Amino acid sequence: MSGKHNGALDLGLIGNCRVAALVNRQGRLVWWCYPNFDGDPAFSRLLAGEEEKGFCDVLLDGMVSSHAEYQPNTAIIRTTLTDAAGNAVRITDFAPRFPQYGRYFRPAQLCRLVEPIQGLPRVTLRMRPTHHYGKPCEAVAGSSHIRYLGGDQALRLTTDAPLSYVMQETPFALKHPVSLVMGVDEPLDESPEQVVRSFLERTRAGWYEWVRSLAIPFEWQDVVIRAAITLKLCSFEETGAIIAAVTTSVPEAPGTQRNWDYRYCWLRDAYFVVLALNRLGATKTMERYVDFITTVAVEGAELRPLYGVVPAMDLTERIEPDLAGFLGHAPVRVGNQAVEQVQHDVFGSVVLAVLQSFVDQRLPHPGDEGMLRLLESLAERAARCAFVPDAGIWEYRGRQRVHTHSAMLCWAACDRVARIAARLGHGDSAARWRKEAARLREGILREAWSERRQSFTGSFGVDDLDASVLLMHELGLIEADDPRFVATVDCIGRELNVNGHLLRYAAPDDFGVPETAFLVVKFWYLDALAAIGRRDQARALYAELLAARNSFGLLSEDLHPHTGEMWGNIPQTYSMAGLINTAMRLSMSWEEGLCRGL
Repeated sequence: MSGKHNGALDLGLIGNCRVAALVNRQGRLVWWCYPNFDGDPAFSRLLAGEEEKGFCDVLLDGMVSSHAEYQPNTAIIRTTLTDAAGNAVRITDFAPRFPQYGRYFRPAQLCRLVEPIQGLPRVTLRMRPTHHYGKPCEAVAGSSHIRYLGGDQALRLTTDAPLSYVMQETPFALKHPVSLVMGVDEPLDESPEQVVRSFLERTRAGWYEWVRSLAIPFEWQDVVIRAAITLKLCSFEETGAIIAAVTTSVPEAPGTQRNWDYRYCWLRDAYFVVLALNRLGATKTMERYVDFITTVAVEGAELRPLYGVVPAMDLTERIEPDLAGFLGHAPVRVGNQAVEQVQHDVFGSVVLAVLQSFVDQRLPHPGDEGMLRLLESLAERAARCAFVPDAGIWEYRGRQRVHTHSAMLCWAACDRVARIAARLGHGDSAARWRKEAARLREGILREAWSERRQSFTGSFGVDDLDASVLLMHELGLIEADDPRFVATVDCIGRELNVNGHLLRYAAPDDFGVPETAFLVVKFWYLDALAAIGRRDQARALYAELLAARNSFGLLSEDLHPHTGEMWGNIPQTYSMAGLINTAMRLSMSWEEGLCRGL
C-alpha cells in the first residue's frame, strides 16, 4: 500500500457514450467496464494493487521514453514509444462513435492501431482481461480472433496480429501496422485493418464536427474543449443518464477507506454537467437527460439520489475481494449506499436541469404542460421537505441534519416552478409557488446564518462551515453584494483553506477529519469571488487550478493539499464542469479579445 502514487492518475479517457476506458502514458489500457459504464471491468488493472491483470498493452523492447496525447478536439489518444536505438511505435486508441443510418453507432468496443514509425521495433502485445471484478479470463483462440471467457458476456479480440504471439505474449518484430478490435463477441464485416482505419476516420470526423458546434469562451479554449469532450463521454446516450465518473473506489485520500463507486447517475451531479454543456450550446445532452428524468421521476414515486445508467439496476453496495484496490488501498466497492439515503436536494436538481427546456427556442421538443405537472409534483415535495433533516450533499452516513444546501435546492425547485408556470400562463399556480419560495428563502437566510461565524453554515443551528453555501448567489437566493454573502465568501476562503486549496468542510464525519481538498468547491469559490467583484483574484486562482490537471487535461475528485497529487475517482464530472463554468464567467469576451489582438 502506498500513500504517494507518482502519477498513477495521469490517465486519459477514451469512450463513445456507451463504454469508457482509461489509458496511461505508456499506452496501457488500465480500466474499461464492459458492456456499459457500470458493467464488470474487463480491464481492472487500476484497482488490482500489485497484480498484473486486467489490462491491454504494447511492450517495446528496450523502451526508454513514451509520449501520449490527445489528437486535438477528439477523444482519440496517440502514444509513441521509443527504444534506445531510436526504433519507435505509435499506438492509437479510441472507441468508435459516428453517425450511421440516421443514428449514432457506438458499440461496446475499443479499437487499437499499432504502427511502426521508426526503424524495426520489437514488441509484445499483451491482453489480460478479467471478469467478475478481478478474476482472470480464460482465453480461447479462433481462426482470426481470441475469445475471453468467464464473464456474463464473452469478450472478443479480433486482430491481424499473429494470434499465437498474442496468446503466448511473445515478442516479435513489428514490420507493418496491426489492428485490434476488442469488445462485443461478434465477427467483423471486413478485415481488422479496414475496420479500424474506417472507424478511426469517421470517429475523428464526428468529434471535429461536435467540437465545431461549441460556443466556447475566448480564453482557455483548449481547456474548455477537453472538459466538454470529457463530459460528453460521461453521458450514456442510450438512456440519457450522466455518470459522476467512470471509475469506482479510487480513494479520496490514502488509507481512509473513502472509496466509492461513482459509475452512476447522481441527479445533483448531472445538473452541473447539463449546466456546463448548455452554456456551450451543447443542448442535446440536456434533451436526452430530460428523457431520463421523465423515466425516473414518476409522479408519486420516491426520487432517489442516484440511479444506474439503466434506472432499474440494483445499486446495493458490496465489496469485491478479488481486487486489491488502487495502489493496494482497499476496499473496492460496487454499488453505492447513498442510493438508500434521503437527500432533499434531488427535487431542485431535477427542476434546474430541465429549466432551460422551457425557454430555449432552439429545441425541437421544449418543456410543456406535462413536464410542468411533473415538476409541480417535485416542488410539492420540496416545499414539505426543505426543513426536514437529510443526509445532505456530502452524503453523511452516520447523521442527519437540516442541511442548508438541501434547503437551498428545495427553494430553487419552488422558485423555478413559479417562473415556469408564469411563462406558460398559469398565474394562480405561479403565485402559489412564489409564496412557497418566499417562505423557504426567509427560513434559510434566518436559520443558516451564524452570528458567531459571521457566515452561512452547512446546516441549521450548527456552526460548522460548508463550502456548498457558496452556491447561494449562483442559485439566486441572495444578491452578491449582500454583506452576509460577502462575509461568507471571506470566511470560507479563510477557514476551509489548506495550503491554497479548499476543503468541503473541516468538521469530522463518519470517517474522521477530511484530508484532501474537494476540487469543485474551489471553482465555486472562484465564481463567488467574481460575483463579489474580485475578478482578478479569481483569474489568478483559476490558473492554479489549471496547473493541477494531469497531462491529458483531466481532473479527479480530490487534490492532496500538501503533495499536489490527485485522489478520488477520475475524471470527476463535478470537477470538469467546474473548469467550463468558471472559464465562461472569467474569460474576456470574443469582441474584447479580438480588439486587443491575438
